[in-house]
Amino acid sequence: MVMDTGATASTNPAAGGAAQGVNAPGLQVFVFALFFIFGGITSLNDVIIPKLKELFTLNYTQAMLVQFCFFTAYAVIGIPGAMLIKKIGYMRGAVAGLLTMMVGCILFIPASSTATYALFLAALFVLATGVVLVQIVANPLITLLGKPETASSRLTFAQAFNSLGTTIFPYFGAIIILGSLAKVSAKDLSGPALDAYRTAESQAIVHGYLGLAVALAVVAGAVWLMRNTLKGEAHQTGGSLAGLDLLSRPRFAFGALCIFLYVGAEVSIGSLIVNYLRQAHVMALDEQSAGKLISAYWFCAMVGRFIGSAVLRFVNPGKVLAAVAVGAIALILISTNTTGTVSGYSLLAIGLMNAIMFPTIFTLASEKLGRRAADGSGIINVAIFGGAVVPLATGAMADVTHSLALALILPAVCYAIICAFGLYARRAAPDYADA
Repeated sequence: MVMDTGATASTNPAAGGAAQGVNAPGLQVFVFALFFIFGGITSLNDVIIPKLKELFTLNYTQAMLVQFCFFTAYAVIGIPGAMLIKKIGYMRGAVAGLLTMMVGCILFIPASSTATYALFLAALFVLATGVVLVQIVANPLITLLGKPETASSRLTFAQAFNSLGTTIFPYFGAIIILGSLAKVSAKDLSGPALDAYRTAESQAIVHGYLGLAVALAVVAGAVWLMRNTLKGEAHQTGGSLAGLDLLSRPRFAFGALCIFLYVGAEVSIGSLIVNYLRQAHVMALDEQSAGKLISAYWFCAMVGRFIGSAVLRFVNPGKVLAAVAVGAIALILISTNTTGTVSGYSLLAIGLMNAIMFPTIFTLASEKLGRRAADGSGIINVAIFGGAVVPLATGAMADVTHSLALALILPAVCYAIICAFGLYARRAAPDYADA
């Protein structure tokens, strides 16, 4: 990494606040690393959900509390996190986020030793708090580091590193975490024997997250050494409740809603992959084999983001967003109306359609926010709370209908609304006086 870049962060060009961005390639590498880290850690939820579902004999609604607690952090921390970043700056904010993630990983130790599901959920909330802080830094910072007219392409490229993390982490997580499942099942045990079983089997989760804690500590130390790299930061101060007034702007409000729906749809599908692929009429896989295929879902997203970063340089982002949303709906229909490998792989291929959605929605919603970019990023990070609400509703539908196929109706509805936003936002955003 190039530490002495002399970069200046007075505005956010992606948001329309400047005519040119910052030339800081070394800092871009640092931001790409942040995307890799928080992407990989978030995707591990898809691996521990089936593990905890078995250990604590949970239904789908209860198991989805993993995602609910994780993504609730976005609603709770989003606005305060944006205020913190504005006060201490992007680089120090990244350090705070990384250290908080480290604490969350360490909290898996008491959760395992007491074999308490609620403590696992609490640890996930703390871990997610750190992820939120890092994401509030990463999204606007990568749009700052370059020309404003290529912001959507650049953020999509950065999201590809996010997908690299989500591809690698679940594969090895499935080996470490799901590979340790014992022959006996928790539903066959009770009393002290059940507690002992849960403690022993959850050690695989602890070992995985402790390794992450060590890595996060090292990265936090490296980022701290770079804390003065970005010079001259300036953010809009004050504002109505740290930016809630931005929701009065139709384009931004619609975009924030679509972030809510997109994250909810993506997380719902990822959370159900293992159980969906294990069904006899789909692929009838064992738990570890199905867990490894979570990586295929995220690999499709990674490939799609590299392709999308090129396509978005030449094609209207709104039109591309609408097209991939339609593609996601089509793949859900194919998956739920077929069997075998066609059903399984069409579900995994939805990752390809998801690829450009978050960065494109983010940049379309945040266009021309200018010096209010940090506020906008905070609000959009609150909207990621959709990853808590939509999966919980999807799990409840699966429990009520006893059908994972019918439960996928909810993600399909989310994609339909995203398609509408793409068509709406294909035109340029209006100029704002406070940009």
